[in-house]
Amino acid sequence: MKRKKVLFICSGNTCRSPMAEAIFRSEIKRRKIKFVDTASAGIFAENSRCINEKSAACLTEAGIDFSKFHPRQLKHKMLENSFIVICMTRSQSELLNSFDNVYSMEDIAGFEIPDPYGQSLDVYRKTAEQIKAAVDKIIDRFFSQQNGSEPSDKNNQNKGE
Repeated sequence: MKRKKVLFICSGNTCRSPMAEAIFRSEIKRRKIKFVDTASAGIFAENSRCINEKSAACLTEAGIDFSKFHPRQLKHKMLENSFIVICMTRSQSELLNSFDNVYSMEDIAGFEIPDPYGQSLDVYRKTAEQIKAAVDKIIDRFFSQQNGSEPSDKNNQNKGE
């Protein structure tokens, strides 16, 4: 079976999308879902060097490994090679609307993931909780019963399920 990649997108690839990548990876491993990979990237990540320390603290508190993470600038090929691309906000997904496999968190989970950058650790913890809830919905929608079936035509899906 061909592996399917889930790509998470945010602005700088230091706060939200790295948490989403790590939480998703942990959850698919826990649920023993095979043939699914994950990665993350940032729309404006050219100068990003590492995961945000508060994002790292949240993942560490949850016992989630992120040791292999490194920020990456979003490239066209990443979008083409992904099964689904999930942006933290609708405005980010609108930037990439020429691809049929791009969704916003709001499309899938019913809410956006606001940028916690520069805020308190408690805000980052809340962000991690929102991401975990969204990850559960992503897995339920795309990978549960049929374990990785192709998403139906994006235009015919009920947004915000």
